[in-house]
Amino acid sequence: MLETSARLLRLLSLLQSRRDWSGPDLAERLDVTPRTVRRDVERLRGLGYPVHASPGTAGGYRLGAGAALPPLLLDDEEAVAVALCLRTGAGGTVEGIQETSVRALAKLEQVLPSRLRHRVQAMQAVTVEPWTPGSAVGQEVLTVIGAACRDHERLRFDYLDHSGAASRREVEPYRLVHHNRRWYLLSYDVARADWRTFRVDRIEPKPPAGPRFTPRELPDDAASYVAKGVTSRAYRYQASVVLHASVETVRRFAWSGFGTLAALDEDTCELTTGFESLDALAMYLGMLGVDFEVREPPELADHLRVVAARLARSADRR
Repeated sequence: MLETSARLLRLLSLLQSRRDWSGPDLAERLDVTPRTVRRDVERLRGLGYPVHASPGTAGGYRLGAGAALPPLLLDDEEAVAVALCLRTGAGGTVEGIQETSVRALAKLEQVLPSRLRHRVQAMQAVTVEPWTPGSAVGQEVLTVIGAACRDHERLRFDYLDHSGAASRREVEPYRLVHHNRRWYLLSYDVARADWRTFRVDRIEPKPPAGPRFTPRELPDDAASYVAKGVTSRAYRYQASVVLHASVETVRRFAWSGFGTLAALDEDTCELTTGFESLDALAMYLGMLGVDFEVREPPELADHLRVVAARLARSADRR
């Protein structure tokens, strides 16, 4: 059985790891009685931690928000991850957090053990963030959306699509995905009864949050689903092309913002992409510099013949 001080730290770590805990669950994890859990909760409250309790069979304990931020318990991997994220945030795509990230990072590095500080500094020394155009997102917007995802609460917001058309949406939010220096929300659109991807910099939340919902099974890995959505499904023409080259070879010169790649074998891969015109699609495929076969759409193969004839005529002219 853990000593009291060590047990308090373990209890605090458990309360910070997820939103709700039942008394019996905590007692089992700590190898103590529910009565001891209640006494330890009172000790944490005496130290300034706002631990809320709800009675009944469905009740339990929850670490709430207090007037001041209490100390957090981080293991080695969590501390390194937080430090690296703060370094990224100092020059990232969340509006208004650069200076705050630098201050928080300075405080964290001051108390990091030397072995962890060296790991963070080594990663930073060899990591280069490529500059690509992106849209900054207000941190308060990310906070509101993240809380709705965590608590499984419906989210209402005004949205501007790529054409500038405005609409009011009500969704079941699931994941925030960072792709090509932009933030996206993967959610289930209630009115349209289908999965949708929204650019967060075009979202204006309308509090309060809606009712809680029962989570659905995601249609795919969240990052993969968003990547496919923003590189193919959002465009007029969606193409599937077999490239006669390995994924590693194609990735050297194919920017991820123009499509997603899947290996078929060691020497071929499938490219899924989308463009607003067949001419642009044909030009992009030609720039890849490898042989390919068109799976879909069928009109792309016909258009490639037109483009090839046009290029041949141009080459024969003096």
